[in-house]
Amino acid sequence: MSFRDKYLQALPHLTAATAPAAALELFRYQAAHCAPYAAYLAALGRDPAAVQQLADIPFLPLEFFKTHTVRTAAADWEPQETFLSSGTTQQSRSHHYIREPQVYRQHAQRIFEHCYGPLAGWTILALLPSYLEQGGSSLVAMVEHFAQVSGQRQPAFFLHDHAALLAALAAAKQEPGRKVLLIGVSYALLDFAAAYAGRPELLDLTVLETGGMKGRRREMIREELHAELQRAFGPVGIHSEYGMTEMLGQAYSFGDGRFHTPSQLQILLRDPSDPFSVSTTRASGALNVIDLANIDSCAFLETKDLARRHPDGSFEVLGRLDNSDVRGCNQMV
Repeated sequence: MSFRDKYLQALPHLTAATAPAAALELFRYQAAHCAPYAAYLAALGRDPAAVQQLADIPFLPLEFFKTHTVRTAAADWEPQETFLSSGTTQQSRSHHYIREPQVYRQHAQRIFEHCYGPLAGWTILALLPSYLEQGGSSLVAMVEHFAQVSGQRQPAFFLHDHAALLAALAAAKQEPGRKVLLIGVSYALLDFAAAYAGRPELLDLTVLETGGMKGRRREMIREELHAELQRAFGPVGIHSEYGMTEMLGQAYSFGDGRFHTPSQLQILLRDPSDPFSVSTTRASGALNVIDLANIDSCAFLETKDLARRHPDGSFEVLGRLDNSDVRGCNQMV
């Protein structure tokens, strides 16, 4: 059995105790078999054999997904799907090449169900117009899969038809034994809330925002955004998702702005002025992500987000480094 096959078998069963060793094993594999990452390590003069702990790992800047084909063992496979980051015509878009689409969908489902329970108990409705319009969105692929697995009667996506979404919410809330999740990009949720604030169809939902104004509205800090949404959707906390095109895993916040990660997703913080000062104990700084589901691309990602870590391992996104693109699925500037 190949390294990849054994690794994917073990991935769902990783724990907080076993994930660091799996990360180091995956680092050595990708340092040898992911050509752009190997070239980056060589340019830094870093010997993979000298890496003995997570903080020693050099993390790949996300810009490489815009400028290079980031694939591990690239000679062995061709992409079955390609996820593209959101962006304007003035911005290049990241490309995340997917070897087996079901690996992503099943992994995302495991994380969601660990956090929220079986999908069969949910109806998933989505306001993701910019993602649908641009195409190639991993978030759209995830929601589409969730809705299919849930067996819901309602369609999942509502591009700009807020009246149809309102009717779907009303119908979904009448189905016994099912909860309703409304997931949306921030500006679309705000537009919907402004149109129908005070309507009973907007109450008693789980609302999950994925961040991002995409140039449609002014950027807000999280507290301001959530306060405005709560005026329409009720006082229950607004949930959030942290993810991005270059990641196959997600972290969720359950209403307090603090993201909780599965064992397969680890965060480390670095000094914002020094990309190589990575720490497993630092309380705040720029965010590095180890996404252990990224076996076919690169699992070690240097983001441009600023974050604060809490003692329980959860983290908050504080904003963006200066002069970096506003991007990803949850960017609160």
